[in-house]
Amino acid sequence: MAIDLRSDTVTRPSPGMREAISSAAVGDDVYGDDPTVNSLEERVASMFGKEAGVFTPTGSLANQLGIRMLVNPGEELLAETNSHIVRAELGAAAVFSGITTRTWPARNGLLKAADALEIARPNSGPYLVSTTAIAVENTHNFGGGTVQPISEIASLKKGADDLGLALHLDGARIWNAHIASGIALAEYGKYFDTVSVCLSKGLGAPVGSVLLSTKARIDKARVWRKRYGAGMRQIGLLAAAGHYALDNNLGRLSEDHRRAKELAIAIHAIDASLITPDEVHTNIVGLDLSQLPISASELATRCREKGLWISALGPTYARLVTHLDFDDAQCAEAIEILKVALVAQ
Repeated sequence: MAIDLRSDTVTRPSPGMREAISSAAVGDDVYGDDPTVNSLEERVASMFGKEAGVFTPTGSLANQLGIRMLVNPGEELLAETNSHIVRAELGAAAVFSGITTRTWPARNGLLKAADALEIARPNSGPYLVSTTAIAVENTHNFGGGTVQPISEIASLKKGADDLGLALHLDGARIWNAHIASGIALAEYGKYFDTVSVCLSKGLGAPVGSVLLSTKARIDKARVWRKRYGAGMRQIGLLAAAGHYALDNNLGRLSEDHRRAKELAIAIHAIDASLITPDEVHTNIVGLDLSQLPISASELATRCREKGLWISALGPTYARLVTHLDFDDAQCAEAIEILKVALVAQ
């Protein structure tokens, strides 16, 4: 069986999760009658100190609903250059909400509040685009799973308040940030007006994210969710998987982080130009192949031929993501495959 490190979204429901799904109490969520999804939304909102939440089938939809609650058509959202909202949601902010975006670059995606605040232009009058909100991604996917410094988040919040700007947190992997940093989820949550969190990445649910905010914003977001075609019926089947994931899979994320570090150390020993192990904070291992004579796609092909699946996300950038279906024996095997793939000519 192949070792699949393309993403932490490739996990499959465990027997216990499948049992939770099969026994879930359900109702019609469009009518607000599904008790399992209602309890999940309330649970996750409470974890982050928010008033309410709404379940969405994807993290992209949770992000898009979140920023739509903060930014009007024709206004501007700021985000880091390689953030998921900007690079991996297919221009949804512009297509669906008329939102323009402007970006600031950051090494490994790491937030420096001053970088974002420096380019903010709120209240720009009738002839220029006005900045309304800033988005932060934590952990930062294309930055290599980096954890955003809480001190910079706090500085960004202060600066945003001074400028009258709102903040959105793309917290698809905020669970990893929480486990790696020890910072409470509610501490992260208090700095942001809207928060999206994903249940189908490191936590291993088959599908689902939750958008969190005030009750008024979530009531409005629920209408937009239906308008976008994502009103769902007996959704408790999916919400039950989310409950199971939170009950059983949150604490074990440290195992994914440990294995990612082991991969990084082994790859660094093969060629130090590929990765700096100290910069691997969580479960994402990003490889820079710019100093090698092979491309990322060539490396992915070599690995796949030997039973290891990785992602080529650019000409010279390859990514490996550890997850709950990846164990120590597979980690050792993956290292051996990489040793061969990286030195073969």
